[in-house]
Amino acid sequence: MSDEKSVDRIQRADSNAMETAQAERVGQDFRWHYGRVTRLGSYDVITDAIDRRSVTIMWESGGLSCQYGEISDDQWEILKLAFMSTGMVSILSDQGGEGWMYDLRFLEAVR
Repeated sequence: MSDEKSVDRIQRADSNAMETAQAERVGQDFRWHYGRVTRLGSYDVITDAIDRRSVTIMWESGGLSCQYGEISDDQWEILKLAFMSTGMVSILSDQGGEGWMYDLRFLEAVR
């Protein structure tokens, strides 16, 4: 008997197959949002000696978000990759109001 891991395969004709499949997997309340990273920075706070990261994203649906701190190493790598290439990112979020602009749980760099 083979010790293969379970593999999910997506076979759809539409160009949004991956996005649709991911949204279906996480639930009905999740929506895709797209934006462009316009600023990316890192600064030191002398009082607590912590390196803080900051990102500014202009969203296609309107609005601008600026986030300082609370950006994980993995999220930071994705943001840097996007910033150095196309600048485009997408997030999948279930947050209402403007909360989705700061929800980086499902973050992707877009080509």
